[in-house]
Amino acid sequence: MHVPSSVALAARTLLLFGLGGCATLTGNTEQMVLVQTIQDNRELNGAGCILSNDVGKWFVTTPGRITIRKSQEPLTVDCRKHGSPAIATDDHIDPKLNGSIWGNVILTLGVGYFVDRNTGAGFDYPSILTIVMQDPARLAPPPTPVAVKQPPAAVPVTVVQPKVAPSPLPTPVVY
Repeated sequence: MHVPSSVALAARTLLLFGLGGCATLTGNTEQMVLVQTIQDNRELNGAGCILSNDVGKWFVTTPGRITIRKSQEPLTVDCRKHGSPAIATDDHIDPKLNGSIWGNVILTLGVGYFVDRNTGAGFDYPSILTIVMQDPARLAPPPTPVAVKQPPAAVPVTVVQPKVAPSPLPTPVVY
């Protein structure tokens, strides 16, 4: 059976358009990010950072670029600078849905969305991660005031007066 070339071209175009909506096929499960640290509104070079999510752990010295594996889970960042009290811990960076995942929802009736979600291909972290470093001494909460123990309140004392028995009634005199 001979298919007219315009129909075949339309079918190929539709197939390519459908595949273009799938982030797993056209996107990547890895992403390069730039990690930089600042302290007191100035760049802080030489901090060692650990980036991690549910699929891996990566190490970088700032400022530096690193390729990480994408995920639908937040990226946790822990940075420290040797010889400095500056630290940044538990910075959670949430991924955002990228544009290719929406084509998946429409063209594959949602099936590709689950694939992209599970592989991380449908999500992106920010391409530049600026981590704010703090001196832990500055972060310490103010000391809690010590409660002064109050002396117990005076207990009221009730003075009990002894009851005086009433004098007996005089016996009546009979005449």
